[in-house]
Amino acid sequence: MLTFVADWLNILLRWAHLVVGITWIGTSFYFIALDLSLRAREKMSPGVFGTAWQVHGGGFYHVEKFTVAPPALPEDLQWFKWDAYLTWVTGFGLLITQYYVNASIYLVDRAVLPMTGGEAVLISILSLAAGWFAYDRLCRSPIGQNTPVLALIVFVGIVAAAWMFGEIYSGRGALIHVGALVGTIMAFNVFMIIVPNQRKIVASLVAGEAPDPKYGKIGKQRSVHNNYLTLPVLLMMVSNHYPMLTNHPQNWLLVALILLIGAMVRHFINRHEAGDHFNQIAWTLPVAAVGLMVAIVMTAPRTDPAHAGMQVADADVMGIVERHCVACHASQPSHEGFEEAPKGVVLETVADLGRYAPLVDAQAVKSDAMPLGNESGMTDDERRQLGAWIAAR
Repeated sequence: MLTFVADWLNILLRWAHLVVGITWIGTSFYFIALDLSLRAREKMSPGVFGTAWQVHGGGFYHVEKFTVAPPALPEDLQWFKWDAYLTWVTGFGLLITQYYVNASIYLVDRAVLPMTGGEAVLISILSLAAGWFAYDRLCRSPIGQNTPVLALIVFVGIVAAAWMFGEIYSGRGALIHVGALVGTIMAFNVFMIIVPNQRKIVASLVAGEAPDPKYGKIGKQRSVHNNYLTLPVLLMMVSNHYPMLTNHPQNWLLVALILLIGAMVRHFINRHEAGDHFNQIAWTLPVAAVGLMVAIVMTAPRTDPAHAGMQVADADVMGIVERHCVACHASQPSHEGFEEAPKGVVLETVADLGRYAPLVDAQAVKSDAMPLGNESGMTDDERRQLGAWIAAR
């Protein structure tokens, strides 16, 4: 019953996370595009930086943006913050229900670093907090005024964090933490910087004072950071479904490529929205394409020469499966973490193993994603035998 309740909690949190995440990302994309489409026109209200004419849903919209703030605020001022807050809250809830509660399964890989589930959770919380603190201090430092240098250091910092997580957690635990770290930075940008700065501007207006333009400038900087990090963080958050990413021996390098690809695509879209000529921004697409090709080549399946000539009997391969797979992948799993076989994959007979051979090959032969956390201690030789049996079919 406990597993049943946990599954429903996981489903509802995941559903909510998707809904609020889509809304937050859509809002981010819209306002960056709006900012970049603003134009100075002959007739504008005093203090207006630029305006934009837009058409959508059968109607026309005329939007103004003030250089700092209008002289007076309307009563129906709208704030865009809860989608960001709830995206982080639901995401952290998923991290708890999926990874913290089952830390010994999903986070710990004793072949990487022997530790308890509690230690893995403590490291997770501390690393997310430390990542935000380091990023925030960097942005507040003089380096924060130099956009190219700041972007490079943030890029290197995220890749370094990916390498560090890979030295601590299982493959899927490492990449989900890269996503959680970037997501924390993005949400805390809204919670700790963008919204508080906007409140200071509002307080100045209410008090009849001229707002300090630095607050808007700082908020815009963090908003742009969030915009460029959006595409990479989305892929990180779904990476646990793809062992070719999570369990690649150089998954930190894949993180670097994902950051590069996402940033190039986002930059192309942003500058296109700003009205830049295609020739000025076309360079971003080949860079993204090269990054993608390198990632594809890195993750391409390779034939293990150790398989060549190896003969493995059905009885031997089923012995391996019974030792390492059937505790979870059975019609009635004996593993305490599962009430039914994950994804409905049952491996109780030779026919079952043949049916799901491609999945087994991807998860347990070409990567060490399975068994989860290698709880049962599956050896490289056993993986080779399993691979040879599959290759011979």
